[in-house]
Amino acid sequence: MVLSRGDEYPIHQTPEPVAYSGTDRNFYDRYFFNGYAPDGSGFFACAFGIYPHLDVADAHFSFIRGGVQYCLHASAEMGMERMAMRVGPISIEIVEPLHALKVTIEETEGIAGEFTFTGRAFPIEEPRFTHRIGPRAFMDYTRMTQNGHYEGWISLDGERHGMAEGTAGTRDRSWGIRPVGARDMQPMPDAPVPAFFWQWTPIGFANGSLFFHVNNDPSGKAWNTRAAWAGDGADARDIAEGHGSMRTRLLPGTRWPAGGTLSLAVKGAPEQVTFEPLGRFQMRGIGYTHPEWNHGLHHGKLRVEREDIELDAIDPLAPENLHVQTLVRVNGSDGSEGLGVFEQLIMGPFAPLGLTGMVDGAD
Repeated sequence: MVLSRGDEYPIHQTPEPVAYSGTDRNFYDRYFFNGYAPDGSGFFACAFGIYPHLDVADAHFSFIRGGVQYCLHASAEMGMERMAMRVGPISIEIVEPLHALKVTIEETEGIAGEFTFTGRAFPIEEPRFTHRIGPRAFMDYTRMTQNGHYEGWISLDGERHGMAEGTAGTRDRSWGIRPVGARDMQPMPDAPVPAFFWQWTPIGFANGSLFFHVNNDPSGKAWNTRAAWAGDGADARDIAEGHGSMRTRLLPGTRWPAGGTLSLAVKGAPEQVTFEPLGRFQMRGIGYTHPEWNHGLHHGKLRVEREDIELDAIDPLAPENLHVQTLVRVNGSDGSEGLGVFEQLIMGPFAPLGLTGMVDGAD
């Protein structure tokens, strides 16, 4: 049987039931959330992904308290049901499509929480990410991104903290083709040295949201980039799109951002913004590049596990620690101030920053 609850909705993309997503085994569909208090404290993030051709779903919730990043990982067999919206203790409810969503984390191994995200404006649609390595499609996906506000609470080992008034952040939805699940062991002839450069900076200002991202090749040439501004309450027609150019600094001995300056040509946005780092969140806490809990891996019918990461004790150049979201204070050239994240992942050589190996750090 392949019919599922999704078949009752007008969401089919192929002539087949929703359980089938074309023919690429790397198809995925993911939700992502992050949030933080107005003073920069209480950073949290959640990722929820389904992998129809692997018949697996996974979810991750992670937050920082007192220099420790607490993580809850969950993975389950999907049973070809894409509309379940639950993996173990972590579930998502769509309250109002494209505007409000609710996440619930039932108490498991001392971690629990519940929060609702409400968007500030209509989501932006980023340009389609299509990238090949030789003849093989490495990425081919679409993403929408939205800034918003949160209400809710998080509990750790019985100590419950309500989210501060004004807690804000970003959520996104992406779907398409990415490397997921077990790695393809067959190499490509004459494949180049693996390399990936990614920066993403969703920022909240008092009157709107700034979005910038860039994928560069090892020489620094962008193969996917865009900047956008969405004023509060904007609908799809009101979102202004343009261009940005980022100058970045790295923390010595790492591949983590130490700040940067973004020059913009986007109606409504400052002409230039600078980023001041406030704190670091390891993306492995929600599965990204995690050596054991990477997205789409099969862990059996259901597996749930807690992980505590001492942030000051990790090796910054271990591959699983390269991918970070840095909470940043932002100052605009027009006197505006904002708060957001500077996400960065640099793997392999990147000439503009003097990186020549797979995981060498900055001087």
